[in-house]
Amino acid sequence: MEQPLKLVSNATLKRNVADYTLIVIGAFLQALSYSLFLAPYKIVPGGVYGISIVLHHVTQGLFSFMPEGLPMGATALFFNVPLLLLAMKKLGLASGPKTIVTFVLISIFTDSFSYLFANQPLVENDSFIACFYGGAILGLGVTCVFRAQSTSAGTDVLARVIAQNSNLKVSNMIIVIDSTVVMLGLLVFQDWSVPLYSWFAIFVFGKVVEMFQTENPNRAVFIVSQKTQAIKDLIVGKMGMRGTFLHGRGMYEGKEKEIIFTIAERKDLPRLKDEVKEIDPNAFISTMHASKDSPRPGI
Repeated sequence: MEQPLKLVSNATLKRNVADYTLIVIGAFLQALSYSLFLAPYKIVPGGVYGISIVLHHVTQGLFSFMPEGLPMGATALFFNVPLLLLAMKKLGLASGPKTIVTFVLISIFTDSFSYLFANQPLVENDSFIACFYGGAILGLGVTCVFRAQSTSAGTDVLARVIAQNSNLKVSNMIIVIDSTVVMLGLLVFQDWSVPLYSWFAIFVFGKVVEMFQTENPNRAVFIVSQKTQAIKDLIVGKMGMRGTFLHGRGMYEGKEKEIIFTIAERKDLPRLKDEVKEIDPNAFISTMHASKDSPRPGI
């Protein structure tokens, strides 16, 4: 009995090492995009860092102790902490520790690059190249973070909270919020090139993420187990998800049994499988692609 437990532990350790390696790489790439490509040209890619870029430029020369303006990473951290708390309260964010590591690393890397390169662009006098490669590098960074079953918090949390228990799509809400941030850049900088380059960077970013994240973000999960109550407590109480009990009968023995059905985001699926197996090593788990057309299953 001890050997299987050791194997599971080793597998979990290897996956955690791989995930946190991806988080470091993803945070590095995102910070590179913000500090060396987007911010120097006042390109506002939406989200928390879009707001931070605007505030960074607006506050330049405003404070004697901070003549270069508010540091983008620290400013983003100021917004991300309450957004993470909101996500954990409203959405039951299961990837909390990874998310904290992600946005803290992005903040540290961003301000480090800004200091080392003195807020100078990597490519001089070429806004188009900056927004194209800035958007592409940002997309690669976000893809790495997604592959690690993490997020960088940000305004997508607001989008998910607003869309929760409604027929609004999260993707549409993200577009609305990010576009609002882009228009903030237009109002502050009084330059139409700002939103035009910014929307192009967002388009490139979205296409890169789409290219590498081809799977549907939601998975339908069916769980057959003798310990349905314990698994229900895990899904509802610990992971903040919802589900439904389906009544079935085994074809071989003809016994009545309850089947748990839920829809999980892809990033939460590995944790769900691991914890179900800890509760019941003999549990049968099956998944398939799914879309959430209604607010929540099990209501």
